[in-house]
Amino acid sequence: MIEYDRYSWWKVIFSFNGSVLPHVLGRVGLLTAFSIIVCATNDYVLKIFDERLPKLNPIGHTILGTSLGLLIVFRTNSSNARYWEGRSHWGMMVNTCRSLTRMAKIYGSNASEFATMLTAYVVCVKENLRGTKNFGMLSSLLNGRQFEKMAAANNPPSVLALYLSGLIKKEIEKGEIPIQITARMEEQVIKLLDAQGGCEKIIKTPLPFVYASLIKQVLFVYLYTLPFALATDMDWATPLVVAVVGFGMFGIEEAGVEIENPFGMQLNDLPLEKICETISKDVADIAKS
Repeated sequence: MIEYDRYSWWKVIFSFNGSVLPHVLGRVGLLTAFSIIVCATNDYVLKIFDERLPKLNPIGHTILGTSLGLLIVFRTNSSNARYWEGRSHWGMMVNTCRSLTRMAKIYGSNASEFATMLTAYVVCVKENLRGTKNFGMLSSLLNGRQFEKMAAANNPPSVLALYLSGLIKKEIEKGEIPIQITARMEEQVIKLLDAQGGCEKIIKTPLPFVYASLIKQVLFVYLYTLPFALATDMDWATPLVVAVVGFGMFGIEEAGVEIENPFGMQLNDLPLEKICETISKDVADIAKS
């Protein structure tokens, strides 16, 4: 995630990294080139036949533009909802890890084990969501048997959640923690699994293809017929106007695409590394205090 000064208007406007410009520049350039060809053809037809290309009725573009606007708003709202839902799930994991370590510290005797396993768990969730499964750093947090079972599992984080429940079971067997407290601790593990499941739901349920394809199809038709609606009246100003409109339309659609999966490694995705680091530091501090 890019950290920026939201009050610095000009810096935000002219920033390149993290903006949609690198993603849509090629599309806007192609659209502008097409508009130039339309204008050149319009001038050629005027010179040879003394009349311009037929002008498209703007009413059709107005109606189509309204429909396109609704589709793009739907796309943006859907992606934004997924983004903030993902952030909420990770916020829940942060709070749950703190609470579980706190209870282990106050009532139990193995808070450091909980802190280590929770750190391993959140890192494992991060890697699993990204599909990278780069579990190298977990080898220093888990013993050999735990690491092998985790790495071989279809859903590695669930294995670590099982180990967390195993730590709670140890406390029950020691008889040092009231059963009501261990029940609350197990509830915290369930909350972690709920948050993990919510994140997996976001990953595995993209925007339905019918909507994704329809938006792109309508956007293509609208923008590539726009020069024919403007060329007669605006002449060589048409490419500039079409480029600006195209940048806006392509940009809004691309922004929705980029944040649809908030767990990746793009500049605008959630800062999962920082969140995992925060959890690791917080639970370690609680365990040591």
